[in-house]
Amino acid sequence: MIDETLAWRDSSEDDVEGAELEAKLIERLVAHDERAFNDLVRTYERRVFGLVFRMLGQRAEAEDLTQEVFVQVFKAIGTFRGESKLSTWIYRIAVNLCKNRAKYLRVRHAGEQDQLDDVADRLPPSQARHANVARVDRPDEAVAGRQVEEIVRRAIAEVDENFRECLILCDVEELSYEEIAEITQLAAGTVKSRIFRGRAQLREIVERKLGEKIR
Repeated sequence: MIDETLAWRDSSEDDVEGAELEAKLIERLVAHDERAFNDLVRTYERRVFGLVFRMLGQRAEAEDLTQEVFVQVFKAIGTFRGESKLSTWIYRIAVNLCKNRAKYLRVRHAGEQDQLDDVADRLPPSQARHANVARVDRPDEAVAGRQVEEIVRRAIAEVDENFRECLILCDVEELSYEEIAEITQLAAGTVKSRIFRGRAQLREIVERKLGEKIR
C-alpha cells in the first residue's frame, strides 16, 4: 500500500512539473522567444510528423506541412487559452492543415503513396511501438511482422479520410476519446463511431490484401 501511495505521488508530481514546464514554454512563445520556438519544435516535431505522414502518406508533403504546423502554432500562440493541453491544440492545427492539404492533393491528382518503410525511425520509441496499428485484431498472426506492418500501413491510407483521422489519433497516437473530440471538434459519440467504423474498414482492407480472413 505504501509503495502504491508513493507511486501515485510520483505520478502526480510529474504531472505538475510537466504542466509548469508547458506553462513556461507557452509564456516564452507568447513573448516571441525564438529559442522557445526551437524548444517547441524539438519537443513535438516527431509526433507531429508521424501524424501528418500517416494522414497524407507522402513524405515530402509531410515534411513540408510539419514545418507549416509549427509556423502556424508560433503565429497563433497568443490565442491559446489553456483550455486543453498544448499538444492537443497543436494536433488540432495539424489535423486541420492536413485536411486542407489533402483536398489540394486530390485536386492535383497526386501520385501513389510513398513507401513508409522507415517511418518508425522518425518517431520516438513510444510512437514506433504502435506504428502498425496493433489493435486491428493482431494481423501479425496471419503473416510475419514486417510484411504485415507494410500491409497495414498501406491499408491505413485507403481508409475513408474521416475515419482515418480518428483511427490514427486513437490507435496510433493513443489519445483518449475526449482528446480526439477536442482535436476534431466532433461529439464524443461521433468519435467513437468513426473509430469503430475505421477499424472495421481497416480490417476489411487488410483481409483483402492478405487474401484471407484475420482470425
